Amino acid sequence: METSPPPPADDAECVHQIPMRLLHNGELYTVNDVLGVTAGPPDIDHIKVRKTFSSVGSLARRNSAQSAASLYGLNSNRTSSSAKLDGSDRSKKKKVGFAPQPAPTHQEVAATEATQVKQAVHLTSSDGLIVVSAFLPVHLTRSDNGEWSADWDYEALLSMQTHLRVTRIGTVKWRGWHGNVGGGESSESGVPLDERHKVEAVLRPFNCVPVWVPTSLFGEMYNGFCKGVLWPILHNVASVYSSPSGLSSGNAEADRHIEPYEEFDSAYAEYSMDDIAQGPVHGDGGREGELWAAYTAVNRYFTDVIIQCFNEGDLIWIHGFHLMILPSFLTRRIAMAKIGIFLHTPFPSSEIFRTLWCREDLLRGMLNADQVGFHLFEYARHFLTCCRRLLGLNYGMFPDSSGGHNLAIDTNGRHVSVTSIHAGVEPPVLHQVLSHSSTLNKVNSIRNQFRGKVIFAAIDRMESLKGIPLKLIGLERFLQRCPEWAGKIVLVQVGISAFERGDDYTKTRNEVMSMVTNINNRWPGTVQFQECAESEMRLQQRMALLRAADVVMVTTIRDGLNLIPLEFTIAHLDALTEKGRNDGRKRGLCILSEFSSCTRVMRGALHVNPWKISEIATAFFQALTMSEDERMRRINIASEFVTRVTTQRWALAVMLDLKGVQKNEDAGRYAGAGLGLGFRLLGMDSKFNSLDANSVARAYRSSKSRLILLDYGGTILANDNLDGLLRFQFVKKSRAPSAPTESLISTLKELCADKRNIVFVVSGKERHSLTKTLCHIPNLGLAAEHGMFVSWPTPKAGGKRRWETLVPDQDRSWRSIAITIMEVYTSRTHGSYIEETEMKVLWQYRDADPEFGYLQSRELEDHLANVLRGFSVDILHGGVEEGGYVEVRPKGVNKGVVSMHIIKNLEKISGSKGKLDFALAIGDDHCDEPMLSVMRQIGRRATEARIAKKGGQPLAPLPATIALVDVSSCDDFISSHMQTFTCTVGKKPSAAANYVNDVEDVQELLESLVKVTTRETVHSGFYSVVDLKSMANSGVVGAVGGLNVIGGGGFLTDTNADPAASTDSFGGGFSRSLSLGQLHSAHGEPVKPKEPAVSKNLNDFLGTIDQAEEEDDDIFF
Repeated sequence: METSPPPPADDAECVHQIPMRLLHNGELYTVNDVLGVTAGPPDIDHIKVRKTFSSVGSLARRNSAQSAASLYGLNSNRTSSSAKLDGSDRSKKKKVGFAPQPAPTHQEVAATEATQVKQAVHLTSSDGLIVVSAFLPVHLTRSDNGEWSADWDYEALLSMQTHLRVTRIGTVKWRGWHGNVGGGESSESGVPLDERHKVEAVLRPFNCVPVWVPTSLFGEMYNGFCKGVLWPILHNVASVYSSPSGLSSGNAEADRHIEPYEEFDSAYAEYSMDDIAQGPVHGDGGREGELWAAYTAVNRYFTDVIIQCFNEGDLIWIHGFHLMILPSFLTRRIAMAKIGIFLHTPFPSSEIFRTLWCREDLLRGMLNADQVGFHLFEYARHFLTCCRRLLGLNYGMFPDSSGGHNLAIDTNGRHVSVTSIHAGVEPPVLHQVLSHSSTLNKVNSIRNQFRGKVIFAAIDRMESLKGIPLKLIGLERFLQRCPEWAGKIVLVQVGISAFERGDDYTKTRNEVMSMVTNINNRWPGTVQFQECAESEMRLQQRMALLRAADVVMVTTIRDGLNLIPLEFTIAHLDALTEKGRNDGRKRGLCILSEFSSCTRVMRGALHVNPWKISEIATAFFQALTMSEDERMRRINIASEFVTRVTTQRWALAVMLDLKGVQKNEDAGRYAGAGLGLGFRLLGMDSKFNSLDANSVARAYRSSKSRLILLDYGGTILANDNLDGLLRFQFVKKSRAPSAPTESLISTLKELCADKRNIVFVVSGKERHSLTKTLCHIPNLGLAAEHGMFVSWPTPKAGGKRRWETLVPDQDRSWRSIAITIMEVYTSRTHGSYIEETEMKVLWQYRDADPEFGYLQSRELEDHLANVLRGFSVDILHGGVEEGGYVEVRPKGVNKGVVSMHIIKNLEKISGSKGKLDFALAIGDDHCDEPMLSVMRQIGRRATEARIAKKGGQPLAPLPATIALVDVSSCDDFISSHMQTFTCTVGKKPSAAANYVNDVEDVQELLESLVKVTTRETVHSGFYSVVDLKSMANSGVVGAVGGLNVIGGGGFLTDTNADPAASTDSFGGGFSRSLSLGQLHSAHGEPVKPKEPAVSKNLNDFLGTIDQAEEEDDDIFF
């Protein structure tokens, strides 16, 4: 491995090199300012080191090694079409898995990534950043004379200063207002309407933009939905706040604050413990429906303000669970913006999160962002599992543009990056607070009050999740076992009033007060309990207590971001100095619950399970009796994180990930689908548009040899496979599949009646199913089981069809072997079953547990691959989004192969030697992708042939959704003027060039083609104005009924008339246009105009009107 030269001496302090064992071959990582020791902005680079080769032989070996490695790369199927045909990758196993690594959505991106050298991502002062949170990180004050002023809330995580162009958006928090509803001039009523402009002017120097939300609406959202519904769910406790009401705190002031929440708590207890009936609106339209409506309405208010402040290229960073659906509203209006959302709370397991009636909307809202962030991977893992189990999405390590891999979720052709980075604190701010005279005075006061005692400090909100009672029980257990420490220790417990918690706050407060009284009665002065409002325990007061304390305790049951242990470590960094070691205090230790987020980063703390009281008691004893060397080691380990990962470093790391998200600047790459909160952003090819029925009809009308390939279920008929129960019933033959309607049968008959059409229904169903429903349609071709069986079109209707096999029907002994193996896995996997058809065997696990079913399917796939190695079969694996199955079928059978087989046998089918000049292929799912991919490539070859004759510009590369195969064997059967249309049902990433919305659109398209055929039959030999315009625009030059049709100008001249003898000629040699009636002559003979007929009755008159209306092209298209 080659290394770079050492850095200059003056940079020795600011450059750190990662150990060589962590490097890949030929790479050097240089990390600047990783410890925050330089004054400049941090920079993280990943540098590719260019190798020098000593000889031509070494260079050749390097190139050959790269070529061999590319066979297993993502773009291996794009290097050569013939490589797949000569069997060079025949032994290569199909890549499937729980976390697949598909090729990039676009061919251009794939080609670029193959040769791109990583460009380091930087954040400069020109980068714009919009930080969105429920509350702005500022404090507002209003003087008695109505003047407003603002100050930074340095305690807020988002108040940090940066060199970027930052705009902060959120609601204003005035004197602790959290959306409560008050009257008159009360602070709970919010900022008066006539003074909002003053507040906006005060916030403007801070680059803060307020979102003005009606007070009552915000209260419903914040206290009702966020704190009442989402908060307990996100903390993995669904009904912890629905305890019986009626408890009194014994404090009149506290009871007055609790009263507004009693009504809500009773309502929440009612629906949190009972099943919620699913109705047209979320929940059953009762109280939960109102809270959800308030939540969505507030997110819309934020959307409007963000759109007003957004500039092209800005990054949008959303914070908090209050705005989980905000990305859905933003991507609808600014699809190209890079949006990140970061949750500072835990994320629950899928079993808890699925109890929410709005679970899918919340997940889709987060997935419409480009990056989702959490403080711990544990929370990210729960989020990934929810997306997997509830939405059926895959996740894994996907390649990025820099040659690395990122954890991401694959959804609708996009990769949503998932980041887990724990936040830190700002040491300079905390040191400034600690050095303030008022802080020092408070520290001395606390130390003097508890002189000679070891001070244990704890600051918690008064709610069940904080585990205060468990801490007190642990203290009591410790003193019972070690009574010699009585009177030598004191626990200073500060409780922050949590009135919004309602009954839970009341219950917790009463329980804590009772336990404190009992402990102090037995060991006087052991617990010093103080309850205060949040505004009375700000950063300055908190740092004074933490500085005075010797040990800090956090025994939370479930917690998100908790910075108190980090602040405590900063307050005692001087314990590592010589002066600190000699001050006689055993200070600087943290006792942390293993359920707190900072436990993962505070490795020097004493970790305890708060539910195990003996561990808390043991932690008290360890903190008091720990040796000096061990205490110093623990403090040193804890200080490493707090000094290295600051708030700015955390924000920079997240922002670099967000800016590095692969999002094409072309707005055409992305498309929206779905209504309301079901809206989702799709990653598409730039030309992936809705199918233009007019273009199809024009090409259909001008063609002479046509091929129409239609899938069955999900394309011309409703898809029965979407519902797992219906699918199981069809397999077990306890329910009849859906049958085509009479209108569809009639449409197919009309299409097949046209001798220029070759219509095939290519389905995955068995022969008897297709024969039962479609055998009575003359001239309709059928392909069953993905093309394994082919029945050529026949004029006979009904009766038995003659079937041919696409590949030779060889030894079928593999079926019994495969079924025997599958039966073993079926018995071990609940919800799985075996599906047998005439030529294939499937093991379905779509109804099993997604993760366990996947693990079993991978094991089954490997087992089958080893046992059936000597048989000519393919083993295919479809993920949950494709139905969840492992399939064994004869080798070389798919809809793409049968499509080429049909084209090669066109002469046999139609009896004519004309080449194919029109093709239409429509499918709906992953089984149809081979057919759509093959037909699109065949059409592309025809287009390239036309362009080559004219010497035009080459076509753009095909999108990466197309699996390239060799279709050159079809060249002799297609015309260079062939027009091809490929279409998928539903707006989703596909190999098709276009899409239609649903099955009804497919049927309408086929009916429009029938009308074209009917119209041509009725008016055989006549040409409408629209026909002539179409021929003129297409540049057709030829003789029609003795007339020259000149492309481009659209002029008509009579070839039988002498231009010199014409008396009706214009200057310049142009003759008058002839009437439509004169066009009806097969041999150039003029047709005498008929005498105008007079309608004798109403029916004749109406018939004339109908006849004239048929000339309007818009009737059909």
